[in-house]
Amino acid sequence: MHPHNQGTIKNPSGEGIVGNPTCGDVMRIYIKVKKKKKEEVIENIKFETLGCASAIATSSMVTDLAKGRTLDEALKISRDDVAEALEGLPPIKMHCSNLASEALTAAIENYREKEKGE
Repeated sequence: MHPHNQGTIKNPSGEGIVGNPTCGDVMRIYIKVKKKKKEEVIENIKFETLGCASAIATSSMVTDLAKGRTLDEALKISRDDVAEALEGLPPIKMHCSNLASEALTAAIENYREKEKGE
């Protein structure tokens, strides 16, 4: 009912876009990474999602779970973690939690690719 972290980040450190052609859901996650000592931490994270209520809820939840975590910790967030944090999803909507974790992974991979290029 009240998604968190909805919106965009100007000049994000990384951006991940995923979609499901079967249901039409598209998720975009933006991350801002801050280097703290030897760790890289997700300082800010936002999402834009075109899709059903479950797609929006899982996008919101994955951003809540990832914010403040290191990149390695965030990569470990699974579809089951997202569904559990939402106190369950109907079986037919579990693909939404998968998309959310895939979008987060894509944003982190995009950030790491950019870092290699510098």
